This record gives sequence, C-alpha cells and structure tokens, in this order.
Amino acid sequence: MNLLSLIARSEHGNESREIAPHQLARMKPHPLIIDAREEREFLLGHIEGAIHLSRKSLESKVPEIAPQLDTPIVIYCAVGTSCASAVEALRRLGYEKVFSLKGGLQNWLEAGGLVESSPLREKLPRSFSRA
Repeated sequence: MNLLSLIARSEHGNESREIAPHQLARMKPHPLIIDAREEREFLLGHIEGAIHLSRKSLESKVPEIAPQLDTPIVIYCAVGTSCASAVEALRRLGYEKVFSLKGGLQNWLEAGGLVESSPLREKLPRSFSRA
C-alpha cells in the first residue's frame, strides 16, 4: 500500500490515524518506527528498525531525528491503547504523516510480524528475560 492512499483513507473518516500490521509491512517509503513502550520492553523485542523513545522525550527527540515534517512516522505501544496522545503531540508539532499501529506490538505479533531484540538484552536482569 502506498503512503498517499493510506493518508487519503485516514483523512476521510478515520480520525484515529491507525494502521494495521499488514499496512505497516507494505508502507513505502519505509516510515520512522517508534516504540513508545518502556525501555526494558523494547530491549526484549521490538519491530525491526524501530527506535525507542519515551513519551516524555518524544516531542523533543523526533524533530532531531526527523526534521522533515513530511516524514512518515508510525508509533506503537504494547496493545495500541496509549499511542493516540503521542500521535496527536507530533501532529501538533506539524508532522502530517503520523500513525499508530492498531493493536500495538501484540497485534503485530499475532499478524505474523517479526521482532528483533537489542544487543543490550544480555545486560538486563534475569527477571526481565524470557529465557
């Protein structure tokens, strides 16, 4: 799915600006993917290519990472319930192509999406490891 058709769809009736896992997998150009979960969750596993930004740092860090306001951005959390405010915050900064992943990482995994873990995972306390 190309980005323009996705944006047109979201502007005509889908105010939540959510995308499904299969839409994210096919987005061209590839978006900036932001994992808004806790850092320890990110280290255990995240969507390939995602970066971790806390909700607190989102508004200050995204302009440094993606200075172009037309950069496509997808934000996700664990189950898709806490990203709406992050999407709105970036839209207020002028970003036009910001979406949340419907159902979060859980939905991504259920749809067959793959995750990668951080090289820092070995440094986590054993209680955080699923091994």
